[in-house]
Amino acid sequence: MSDQDTPKPLDDATLAFAEQVFDSARNGDAERLEHLLSQGLPPNLRNSKGDSLLMLASYHGHAEAVRVLLAHGADPQLINARGQTPLAGAAFKGDLPMIELLLAGGADVEGASPDGKTALMIAAMFNRGDIVRCLIDHGADPHARDANGATPLAAAILMGAEETQALLRALQD
Repeated sequence: MSDQDTPKPLDDATLAFAEQVFDSARNGDAERLEHLLSQGLPPNLRNSKGDSLLMLASYHGHAEAVRVLLAHGADPQLINARGQTPLAGAAFKGDLPMIELLLAGGADVEGASPDGKTALMIAAMFNRGDIVRCLIDHGADPHARDANGATPLAAAILMGAEETQALLRALQD
C-alpha cells in the first residue's frame, strides 16, 4: 500500500460536520438530510459503531427521515457493528409503523444478523405480537433457526413472552 492509498486523518471540522449529519438522522431532521443527500452525501454513511443514517433514523422513530434516506438509496440491509439491521432495531423498539415503512422500502423480512437472529426472533423475544403478525404476514419464517438452533418460539419462551409464544404455537398447529 502506497502513501497515496493511506487514508488521511479527518480534520476537526470534517469530524464535527459528520457528527452533525449523524445527529440529523438521530433527531429526524428530514429537511436537512434531503438537502445534504441531494448535494451528494452518501446515503449509506456510517458512524464508528457501524450505524448507518437509516439505522439511526429508524431506531429513533423518524419516519420522514427514513423515507428521505430510502428515496436516496439508503440500504435497509446494512448491519451495524453489533450485527443489527434497521428492521431488527425497529422490532426491538416495538415500532410497527417503522417496520412497515422499512419493509415497503426493501428491507428483507428474513434479513439476519451474523448469528442468524431475525427481526421476527427479536419481536418474539420482546413480546411484540403485532410485529410478529406483521413480519409473518410479510413472509418471515416462524420456523427459522439462529446459529444456535433457536427458533422465534424458543426465543419467546426464553424471555417469558407469553403473547408471542401463543401466536407462534398457533402457527405450529
